[in-house]
Amino acid sequence: MPGLRRITSALLLAAALGGATFLSGPASAKDMFVVDLVNEPSSLDPQKQWNPDSYYVYRNVFDNLITRDDAGKIAPQIATSWEYKSPSEVVFKLRSDVKFHDGEKLTAEDVAFSVTRIIDPAFKSPQLSQFNKIKSAAVTGENEVTITTDGPYPVLLAQLVKLSIVPKHVVEKIGDDAFNAAPVGSGPYKFDRWDRGSLVALSRNADYWGDKGPFEKAEFRAVPDAATRLADLQAGNADLIVTLDADQAKQLEGSGSAKVLSALTERIAYLKLNPTIAPLDKPKVRQAVAMAIDKQGIVEGLLGGFDKPASQMANNTYFGFVPNLKNVEFDPEAAKKIVEETGAGKTKLSFATSPVFDQRIVQALAQMLSDVGFNVEIQLTDMAAYLKRAQSEPAQQANFAFGRWSCACQDVDGVLFPLLHSSSSWSSLRDPKIDALLVAARNTLDDKERQQAYDGVAKFVADDVPMVPLYEAAVLYGGAKNLEWQPTANESMFLNRMSWND
Repeated sequence: MPGLRRITSALLLAAALGGATFLSGPASAKDMFVVDLVNEPSSLDPQKQWNPDSYYVYRNVFDNLITRDDAGKIAPQIATSWEYKSPSEVVFKLRSDVKFHDGEKLTAEDVAFSVTRIIDPAFKSPQLSQFNKIKSAAVTGENEVTITTDGPYPVLLAQLVKLSIVPKHVVEKIGDDAFNAAPVGSGPYKFDRWDRGSLVALSRNADYWGDKGPFEKAEFRAVPDAATRLADLQAGNADLIVTLDADQAKQLEGSGSAKVLSALTERIAYLKLNPTIAPLDKPKVRQAVAMAIDKQGIVEGLLGGFDKPASQMANNTYFGFVPNLKNVEFDPEAAKKIVEETGAGKTKLSFATSPVFDQRIVQALAQMLSDVGFNVEIQLTDMAAYLKRAQSEPAQQANFAFGRWSCACQDVDGVLFPLLHSSSSWSSLRDPKIDALLVAARNTLDDKERQQAYDGVAKFVADDVPMVPLYEAAVLYGGAKNLEWQPTANESMFLNRMSWND
């Protein structure tokens, strides 16, 4: 199978690129829990960034307005209950026994401030497109906040599971940059220090109102090399590692020294195209890109069958999923003809990626595109640089970018709006018809009308190819043998939901 032969080459190249291993300091005591990430967080301000290495850390420092339990159901956190006063007004009752790590009480003013901060366009949060239907948040009682939306917003609660509460008095006193460098939350773990380029250290919040963390200390370490992360775990120098691939998972399963922890996720891996820059400004050329990619070959040849080829930027757990959606089929010979006819292979095309992503996938995609005549150059940068470029104006974005996206909301609004609407910093698409469909779908509580709009968007993505959905991703972690933890579909890493089994 041509696709699998290409993947084998990519595997060999990836192995050749493996770096020397470096073992971190030992996770010597049960009171110290060590997590090997790929990169250090790009931000510890929970309203500044939305990427795995940041998210894994700051979700332990902050509480959210509401959350999801381990079964994926929306559950209370700072808000104890909520009620729709009207289709565009929701009243939230709040806990009265929560304190920030500096000892100050968390109040309704902090909740209203947190909402107001993230929806302020001047704040430029990358999460803005997920919250920009919110018009205001107002204190309407001692322990009560009312959120008003711009008309009905059917995914408000699903989006609010990601809204972390920050202390108004701290942010206003020290400013955004200083807050990012030394965040103060109300979560089960307190921020201790950030050794740039190395690790973030946390300590247990003994006064936490909810389930307390089982570990006295925690360190999240930046370990870009996958072989080093695996060696750390097997040597007992880490208790949990992220971003295993299928081969590493099989190696770990046979080692007897640690175990694989996995879950199917909401995350969809995709190849983003930039349709504003030639030659990808031509739909026919973008279709050739889709024809060049062997999704099934990637899943079987690189991912060990853990993942599933994707037909769209959602799976069947999402509202807005379109059954039996027809995509451009894998046809490398047809793709090659289009590239030759259009001269698309004459232009060097940049392909942006970061070490947080599986580089075997990136290399395999680049090889598949090269095999049909595209001139592709992989540009590997750290996650911070990758994110900055991905959120820049379309003219500054790469021609291609590999990404994985989950809104943790199980509604396609949280995926399609940020990736396709022209107002989003993540989007390189500028299409008024798609903008209109996306706006219509998030402005009605009528499920039938919403689904009709998303049918249209899904068909556009399949035919016009502003991106190529690749696969529904499984998440694979490596854990110490005595670690008790069940990963979840929304990829949260809550330390206070873990335990030792001895």
